[in-house]
Amino acid sequence: MDLQSLKRLFLISYIELRSKENHFFNLLKSAVETAFLENNSTSTPIKDWKGEEIVVFQDDLFNKVKGKVSEKWFYTYIKNTSEKLPRIDVLNLLSNYVGHTNWNTFKANHKTIEHGLDIKQKKKVSKLWLLVLLPIIGIVYNFKTENTFEFCFIDAIKNENITSIPLDIIVLQGNQSPIYYKTDSLGCFSFKTPQEVIRFVVQSPYHKTDTIVRHINSNANQIVKVAPDDYALMIHYYANGNVKDWKQHIEKLNMLIAQEAKIYRLFKNNMDIELYSKDEFIRMLTIPTKSLKRTEILAKEIKNGKIVTLKFIVK
Repeated sequence: MDLQSLKRLFLISYIELRSKENHFFNLLKSAVETAFLENNSTSTPIKDWKGEEIVVFQDDLFNKVKGKVSEKWFYTYIKNTSEKLPRIDVLNLLSNYVGHTNWNTFKANHKTIEHGLDIKQKKKVSKLWLLVLLPIIGIVYNFKTENTFEFCFIDAIKNENITSIPLDIIVLQGNQSPIYYKTDSLGCFSFKTPQEVIRFVVQSPYHKTDTIVRHINSNANQIVKVAPDDYALMIHYYANGNVKDWKQHIEKLNMLIAQEAKIYRLFKNNMDIELYSKDEFIRMLTIPTKSLKRTEILAKEIKNGKIVTLKFIVK
């Protein structure tokens, strides 16, 4: 068998596999519409939903499986035909919404017989072809396959996806410069690399910094728990909470912040910086104003159980 024949057979197998995946995704969209109609009503098919219908679906999705998809995502994958499938974590989320454990379970429960040959048998045939073709093509082209790592982050205390703020992801690459990412609207991120091991740092102003190391063979465990940072959360609470006992409020802030702490206020859209003393910062937090609810912690440093450096912004 010559090289052109091998390439043609490989392409045919790939197209067949992709066509099957698209077929199952169309079935999933129909199942999503059916699940939505169990508790909601609409006169239009899912591909024609817009505006309020999409918002109601987003709420229903969150109420049932505690997950979210953006309006942009809905237009990309539901209202239009995309060349590629959604990410596996979204497929798992929607499969769960329609009553299945995950995307693989959904596909397994929707296999049908085509032209007298079961799809399962066809899949085995395709796998056999791939087992024969991939090593040969790999030798000919000396290509390097890419591994796809996918992670979703949940709050270690609440056990919920972290979607209120994006987490900072710093992918470490040995002797190369790190690559910076942020989690998406579902609290997830994905990364492709020829390496079999990924090492990255996850952090945010309201969570403890952690370094994650994961091998591709253990990538089935895509959930990463992130511990909240009690100090940042407490300051956020005091800035936004309805605290009635201001005397006790001030005492707790005094305990959180070191006496010689350096506190910096940054400003949006300009490079100005204001330096606050501990007393000035506490005074700002203990005077109930509308701007308090727009206070956001950007970074902090803790020594001996107290905040010694703090950066914040009032949006």
